Amino acid sequence: MDRPDQYLLRMEGITKTFPGVTALDNVTLRVQPGTVHTIMGENGAGKSTLMKVLSGSYPADKGTVFFDGEQVEFNSSNDALRHGISMIHQELSIIPDMTVADNIYLGHAPSSFGMVNDKKLMEMTTALFDKLGIDPIPPKTRMRELSIARMQMVEIAKAASFESKIIIMDEPTSAISEKEVEVLFNIIRELKAKGTAIIYISHKMDEIFQISDYITVLRDGKYVDTKPASELDNDKLVKMMVGRDLTEMFKRTPAPLGDTVLEVRNLTRFGKFYNVNLSLRKGEILGITGLIGAGRTEVAEAIFGIWPADSGEILVHGRHVNVRRPIDAINNGIAFLTEDRKRQGLFLGLSVKRNVSICKIRELSRMNIVDVRNERVVCRQYVESLRIKTPSIATKVRSLSGGNQQKALIARWLLMEPDILILDEPTRGIDVGAKQEIYALIDKLTRDGKAVILISSEMPEVISMCDRIIVMNQGEAKKELTHGFTQEDIMHHAANFESIRRTVK
Repeated sequence: MDRPDQYLLRMEGITKTFPGVTALDNVTLRVQPGTVHTIMGENGAGKSTLMKVLSGSYPADKGTVFFDGEQVEFNSSNDALRHGISMIHQELSIIPDMTVADNIYLGHAPSSFGMVNDKKLMEMTTALFDKLGIDPIPPKTRMRELSIARMQMVEIAKAASFESKIIIMDEPTSAISEKEVEVLFNIIRELKAKGTAIIYISHKMDEIFQISDYITVLRDGKYVDTKPASELDNDKLVKMMVGRDLTEMFKRTPAPLGDTVLEVRNLTRFGKFYNVNLSLRKGEILGITGLIGAGRTEVAEAIFGIWPADSGEILVHGRHVNVRRPIDAINNGIAFLTEDRKRQGLFLGLSVKRNVSICKIRELSRMNIVDVRNERVVCRQYVESLRIKTPSIATKVRSLSGGNQQKALIARWLLMEPDILILDEPTRGIDVGAKQEIYALIDKLTRDGKAVILISSEMPEVISMCDRIIVMNQGEAKKELTHGFTQEDIMHHAANFESIRRTVK
């Protein structure tokens, strides 16, 4: 029988409602000190909402929280921090124009005579990176100059700097490399040894079983169960999460390949990628993979005109096209699903309806006035066909789960009727059920004659879904794999860090 004093944290009967939805319904969570307690569930299951209640961002409508033997009620994130609870958010909470050191120690920087002691601040920051085993980042570097992966490592260091009793990690590995994941896991092991509890949220099954001691599953805002990780495997965990077996995760019915719809010849953007060549046929899925920083996204951005190439050619249906802006790509039947949906894809303050229709708004207007009825009819068709879960099409898109936000973005591009879709990390940060739906959608698109470029860092996804794979390494298309490829094949070419010398005149 459980004893209340064996838990560092007990959340009992937590309920939280928002207009039109019950996010949490009588949820329980009990966490022991010195353990990694993972919370699993599909997008919209209530994981992040529960953590926001714990960290003081949201007040609970009902329920009780006991922390370190006392009943508590946190009124803000600073209140939770003072009690010993810190959180690494899924969406980075950085201040871009401040330095790395200032971001880490904001609110608890060393001071002398009421002024921040800059020398000591820099020393503390360097020592913290060294202690955590993180590759040093110059403390005076401004955050906006860092990659997303390095920003994430700064956020991890910031959480560790508080020496909290509980650290909440919400999708901490979504944007970092395998090397940095191992650094994070080493940090977690050291924190555990000191008695710190880690509450961990991730959709990556391999991570869960590497690092977890206990797993709690939520479904549709309700508590399902808590089990020792040693008693579960992938199939059991998935069934707990979705309430059913997922027998065909990677749904792929190879489509007959048609004519070449896209060619890229010697495409170069200095400092990012060099002499990239690729071709794409109707009905084909071409994978582009490689380690973080290999140039995968940058190639896609050049094809779509976000950051135009310095040299090289792009041909669509055999015609040379000059792509200098996204509108040039769109006019040539190219769509691009960005890897960062919230910062580069969605209009978070607008409705689901307007996020879907916004690229087609001129065609849905009469005399420069939006035909609201027509817009509503069109958007409902896509919401229904893609099974986007939303209270209504008037709901702000920011309130949707990650998987449903992603499907809203896909709906936007499908409304444009493109021939070529570039999908950059289309399943990042979404649950297994939503992943299966997106794989099935990609499969249907190719059977309908669309051509797809799939950029992904998830090896099973690339291997199972793609007809061919281009492996990027240090800005070069290192190898094209055409059949029978394995994870070992991909990593062999992706991780070949031979020195590449280039002279740019």
